[in-house]
Amino acid sequence: MSPHLPGPRLRPYTPADRNAVLALVDDDRMGGEPASTPAMLDEALQGRSSVDAGWWAELEPPEAVVAEDADGVVVGALSYAPRLKDDTGQLLWLHCREDTRTADALIRRTLAAFGAREVHAFGFASALSPGLEALPVRHRPTTAKALERAGFTGQRLGRYMLAALPVEGLPRLPDVRVGPEPGDRQAWRLEAHQGRRVVAEAVVGSPVQGTGVLRWLGVLPDLRGRGLGRAMLGNALGVLSGCGAHTVVLYVDDDASAGDERDRTAAISLYESVGFAEMDRLYSYSRPRAPGTGGMPAPEAP
Repeated sequence: MSPHLPGPRLRPYTPADRNAVLALVDDDRMGGEPASTPAMLDEALQGRSSVDAGWWAELEPPEAVVAEDADGVVVGALSYAPRLKDDTGQLLWLHCREDTRTADALIRRTLAAFGAREVHAFGFASALSPGLEALPVRHRPTTAKALERAGFTGQRLGRYMLAALPVEGLPRLPDVRVGPEPGDRQAWRLEAHQGRRVVAEAVVGSPVQGTGVLRWLGVLPDLRGRGLGRAMLGNALGVLSGCGAHTVVLYVDDDASAGDERDRTAAISLYESVGFAEMDRLYSYSRPRAPGTGGMPAPEAP
């Protein structure tokens, strides 16, 4: 596209844009992600999400903007909101079929809305991408480059991994209790007990359109290396299969160096050994406050 052509026209989202925006979101889907629905879009537009709900509750009501081409066709959309507690702006989601001109225009609109304030992008999951807390940079390289051109710096958060269900041959722990995850009506918590002690736990997201999410799996530090993680994984995947899932995705933290207590090297090896494949790397982004502009004081610790 010639750089001399005018950019897209930006305007506020209206209900008439619903189908066009859903199509934009679906064009950005990766393997394992469920198709977006009107209910998902409505949740996102209202500033709600079952995943990362506490972070969404800290935001002011979000704004949604669409981009139109010269023929009036919607070619991009984004949503952003201020967070008053730290005086930052949050770019919540953006979809533009990886068109450079549209991505640049939408990001400029976000920065204009927040002036000199610090701005964060793709920091937590929206209702349009359940569980996906950051930008998959290999799948969406144009959006990543547009953020960098606008002065954002990326931080690697994790890996997006995918496996088919059922996974055969995994051991299972005998005394595992399954119940609702507190504060999340769409997830289940598994706890493995040895006597009164919880020795391993996992959290799984209820399947959506046949895809479940492994949100968390952990073993007590003094019991690691004994096969409890593999067995607990068997229990977690068994729950998802029993709920009708035929695919499972997971997001593995991958921002800690070897030897750090948050190092996930062993966990990634476990997941790969049972058939999970890496689909992408996940990054969040931040752009610092303009120098010399001050800002609200940091909140006091409770």
